[in-house]
Amino acid sequence: MAILVDENTRVLVQGITGRQGSTHTLEMLKYGTKVVAGVTPGRQGEKVHGVPVYNDVFSALEEHPEINTSIVFVPAANAPDAVYEAIDAGIKLIVIITEHIPVHETLKLIGYGKSKGVIIVGPNTPGVISPGKCKVGIMPADYFAAGHIGIVSRSGTLMYEVASRLMAEGFGVSTAVGIGGDMVTALSFEEVYSMFAQDNETSAVVLVGEIGGSKEERFAKYFSELGVKKPVVAFIAGRSAPPGRRMGHAGAIVMGGVGTYASKVESLEAAGVPVARSIFDIGKLLSLVLRQTRVKTSP
Repeated sequence: MAILVDENTRVLVQGITGRQGSTHTLEMLKYGTKVVAGVTPGRQGEKVHGVPVYNDVFSALEEHPEINTSIVFVPAANAPDAVYEAIDAGIKLIVIITEHIPVHETLKLIGYGKSKGVIIVGPNTPGVISPGKCKVGIMPADYFAAGHIGIVSRSGTLMYEVASRLMAEGFGVSTAVGIGGDMVTALSFEEVYSMFAQDNETSAVVLVGEIGGSKEERFAKYFSELGVKKPVVAFIAGRSAPPGRRMGHAGAIVMGGVGTYASKVESLEAAGVPVARSIFDIGKLLSLVLRQTRVKTSP
């Protein structure tokens, strides 16, 4: 299996004729992702790397009813309208690469998507990859080997680095999900973990967080209240950041005692989630928790 994207994913690229849309369409095609159509208003009839372009999502779906996923490269000013169009057309998974969408617009489109049963990833996400099956995003595919470890990350760059480090230590990835670095994102750590918990190909999960916000503390509370659960190992970026330092993401703002490196580590470890102090320690902790899980489940 895998979560969110796999061999059955059929992708529409909104903003396909732009520089980023065109570049990453080609990279997704090279990876084997089934990109079947693109949308740019006023450009219907053109092709980008062999992919037909349509004026709007509805026109694309008329010709390609198999489309079930959209990836959005539309600039921030018009991205919300692009997302609404994809939702109204019936697409059930939307990956928003666009950053700098105003928070109030993000809140509205997330609410609308949930009311229609749509899963939105992002905004400001690197996307989703199920190695060897499908890539819907901008991540460097060579960093990801297929395997049984799920990754959920706030940071795109850290997601790549963790996947690369795991590969070097003999671990592969079932699916890696970048939830996005903005203050407000559509998916939470809890929601992605619940998907991994139901995936037979995922044995454990690596949660990649950073200072600022309270997403990791909220996950810790959720995880502590679960009964049967798959093991989680966490890594939090910002251990050496001076007090008051803000990371590069809009969501990485420390307020009072909430959002600090110490508060995140304390919350996670109290919930039973070991936290790697270095990216080089993640593999060791994974080996430990997987060994403990096998002992618990052996007759």
